[in-house]
Amino acid sequence: MLERLKTGLPRAWYSGAPWLALLLPLSWLYGWLAARRRRRLAEIAYRATVPVVVVGNLTVGGTGKTPLTAALARYLQEQGRRVVIVSRGYGGQSASYPLEVDSATPVEDCGDEALLLALQVACPVVVDPVRSRAVLYAETRHLPDVILCDDGLQHYALARDVEIAVVDGSRGFGNGRLLPAGPLREGLERLAEVDCLVVNGTATAPLPPSPVPSFTMQLKTIALRALASGQPVPLAVWCRQHGKGPFHAVAGTGNPQRFFASLRALGFAIIEHAFADHQRYRPGQLDFADGLPVLMTDKDAVKYLPHAGGRHWSVQVEVELPAAFFGAIEARLPAPI
Repeated sequence: MLERLKTGLPRAWYSGAPWLALLLPLSWLYGWLAARRRRRLAEIAYRATVPVVVVGNLTVGGTGKTPLTAALARYLQEQGRRVVIVSRGYGGQSASYPLEVDSATPVEDCGDEALLLALQVACPVVVDPVRSRAVLYAETRHLPDVILCDDGLQHYALARDVEIAVVDGSRGFGNGRLLPAGPLREGLERLAEVDCLVVNGTATAPLPPSPVPSFTMQLKTIALRALASGQPVPLAVWCRQHGKGPFHAVAGTGNPQRFFASLRALGFAIIEHAFADHQRYRPGQLDFADGLPVLMTDKDAVKYLPHAGGRHWSVQVEVELPAAFFGAIEARLPAPI
C-alpha cells in the first residue's frame, strides 16, 4: 500500500488528477506550518564566516541538484577557490556527526549522494543532518572560501548568501500545489527570492515566468563505466560492442523516468526497473537471469558496487551549463583570497 502511494501520488501531481483537491485542507495546513517554521528558524539561523551557496528545489523528488553541485564545485575550484560541500547525507546513518566523506566511506554511513560527490569532486565533503554543524566543521577544519550546500533550500537554520533553485524541465512544478495535494515544499512565490533558476533539460512542462535569471542545464551521456573494473568506455565504443539493446535499466532516484527517457533518446531499447529514491540493494538483486547488460545511474552504482559483476554498468554524464550561469554565481561571491 505504501509503495503504491509513493508512486501513485507523484503521478497524480504531474497529471492534474482532480481528486487531489480533496487534500487541499492538508496543503493549507502544511503551508501554514512551513511558514511558521521558517520564521522561527530564521531568527536563530547560523551565519557562516564565508559565503554559503545552497542548491535546492521547491519540489519533492530529484531535479538534478547533485550533478549541478558537482559542476559548480569544479568550476569554483578552477577559479582558485577553496570549496567544501556539505550535505544532509540522506539515506546514511553514521554513528557520529559531522562525518567527512571519502571514497572509502561506507554508503550506509554517508548516503549515496554524498559518496557520489566525494568520488566526483576533489574537495572535502561533510555530511550532517544538522547542516549548520557541518558548516562550522568545514569552516574550522578546511578554511574554505565558499561552502556549497547540496539541497537545503528549506533548511532555514542555516543562513545563505546565494540560492539556486533547480527544476526538472519535463515535469516543471506539477499542479503548483503544496504537499500533499501537489509536489511543492514551498509556494511558487518563493522563486522570487532565489538568485537564479536552473532548468534541467528542455522545458517541455509549463513554467511560471521567472522573476530571476533562468539557465538551462543539460546532462549529456558520454560513457558507460564497468562497475566491476571501474573502466569507462566511450559511448560510441560501447554501442559498437553491445548494440542498442535490449538492456535492463535501473533507477532508484526521485524521478526514474528521466533516466529512462535519456536512454531511449540514445536509441536504446530498455527494460525498466524503477526503485524508490535512495533504494538500498541486496546482493544479487540486479543480477537478472537473462544475461543482458544492466545500466544504472551513478547514484545507484555507488550502492550496488560491492555486488557488481561484469554485466553492470553506470551511465556517465557530462553537465553542460552556460558560461553566463557561472558568471552570475561568481558575481555574487567575493574575490578569492
